[in-house]
Amino acid sequence: MAEAQKYLPGIPDEEEFDELLVAPGLAEEAERIAEALVFASAQPISESYIASRIPRGVDVGQIMSRLKESYAGRGVNLVQVADHWAFRTAADLSFVVQTDEQEVKKLSRAALEVLAIIAYHQPVTRAEIEDIRGVQTSKGTLDVLMEAGWVRFRGRRRTPGRPVTFGTTRDFLDHFGLEEIRDLPGIEELKGAGLLSGRVPSNLHIPVPVGEDELSDNEDPITQMDLEELGLLTPKAEEDD
Repeated sequence: MAEAQKYLPGIPDEEEFDELLVAPGLAEEAERIAEALVFASAQPISESYIASRIPRGVDVGQIMSRLKESYAGRGVNLVQVADHWAFRTAADLSFVVQTDEQEVKKLSRAALEVLAIIAYHQPVTRAEIEDIRGVQTSKGTLDVLMEAGWVRFRGRRRTPGRPVTFGTTRDFLDHFGLEEIRDLPGIEELKGAGLLSGRVPSNLHIPVPVGEDELSDNEDPITQMDLEELGLLTPKAEEDD
């Protein structure tokens, strides 16, 4: 294609050629399909899944951006959660929506502290959480956060003992209305919201966590053996000879 353009400048480049393959009305049909897929799913749906269902050659990112804009002023909004999409009640109308679902159990002060530390410092080990808090963290506190679906095992630190690292989940982003973990409020926003009251130490800083699925340089991924060791998987039964 590039060689042909040297002699026939009227020939479109590869990107333009791909756009020509999208027939008139195909983008609109893809938008309708994407809308139906998200609407039918109870959980946020991934862009890769949407891309596998819409016509080939249509840019899923552009489709979702247009849909998000068209729903921006409505009672239901299309929101992005990491690389997933979901319909959610408009934030300013949430108070009029009644639900029969049980409310999430209120977290204790300790659980809130641990959740905040994990969110801002991930990947973080239990020992590091305790060092930041200055007190021991009970296994029950971490269990509550994991049962709520907001905290998960990320990997193992490449240090002696290979301690497990913790991080937040996509459900955490969804619950708190965050598109990505980097959307967590900074120190000025926290002050403005009255969440940092009293005298704030001059050396206090709000770290910027890495992406949810990105392993740091000193982390190894969790393996099946690790999950079995942590009691999250039952060891496979040995096959009979």
